[in-house]
Amino acid sequence: MDKHSLSTPSDADEPQSRNPFQRLYAAFESPGRRRALHAVILVILIVTPWISSQYTTVILTNALLYVVLCLGLNIVVGYAGLLDLGYAAFFAVGAYTAGILTQQFGVNFWAAIPFALMAAALAGVIIGGPTLRLRSDYLAIVTLGFGEIVRFSARNLEITGGASGLSQIPEPSLFGWYIDSSIDFYYVFAVLAVLAYIASQRLFDSRLGRAWLYVRHDEDAAEAMGINRVTTKLAAYVIGAIFGAIGGIFFSVNLGAISPESFSFQQSVLILLAVVLGGMGKIPGVILGAFIVVLGPELLRDFGTLRLLIFAVLLLLIMLFRPSGIWPEKRS
Repeated sequence: MDKHSLSTPSDADEPQSRNPFQRLYAAFESPGRRRALHAVILVILIVTPWISSQYTTVILTNALLYVVLCLGLNIVVGYAGLLDLGYAAFFAVGAYTAGILTQQFGVNFWAAIPFALMAAALAGVIIGGPTLRLRSDYLAIVTLGFGEIVRFSARNLEITGGASGLSQIPEPSLFGWYIDSSIDFYYVFAVLAVLAYIASQRLFDSRLGRAWLYVRHDEDAAEAMGINRVTTKLAAYVIGAIFGAIGGIFFSVNLGAISPESFSFQQSVLILLAVVLGGMGKIPGVILGAFIVVLGPELLRDFGTLRLLIFAVLLLLIMLFRPSGIWPEKRS
């Protein structure tokens, strides 16, 4: 049994339902082999920027950022089953809070991180609290509206720099070492992606993770079992918001400048696309989806203006043949 699954198939159906990625991962079911796989992945992460061009390193850094964001949204959508079309709002809250504190008030970057995380958690409560009793389309519309409210607020407030956004955000330093090169930020986001993976796995295996599972499949039955569905769903929003804020914090210092257009509805759609494409609720699938969404258009760059069209067609074909995602949940 795959411990990442939310349901269990029959033994007869399982081999046929697995794709090559799942069969490869299943070969490492034992703890020893799983640790060896993790060690190989870590070695690849460490070595890659030294054998790649600067351009490749920058693209992979962006992919690792999406891994963090997608794992955060997976908590909301994949674990708790809450459709969120405004996830970029939490991404923006983290980025703008860190940018404002460091650029306008001279706060040390590391000291600004707790304030950015608290702001994101507060945003999670603000959006989560009034909407937790909504379901399906109504919830999606409200989260979409929240995302656009945050973006338009950032565009019109003076403290956020208006439509031009914030620039000259200072680079962080750690014990006298300035984090400023593409390789530096690659390793920063690699560490964040690894930590996000570990946190996602621990949450899934926790009592809270099981509560999310029950609420996702049947809210009424979960409440009858004594699970407080309101606090359980609110926890998903808050934790997902914190993941998004962490990505936004380091995104702001990586670029050194942010604008409202960096956190548009399109950004929310891309993050959601990666989660759905990879397989909602499946950590390996979500990571794979994040890399596909970022690397796909880059690998098709030789096709010029047609690359996005070709990429869209490929995505449609994937969803036609794998409607539950590349790495779907096992179903009974």
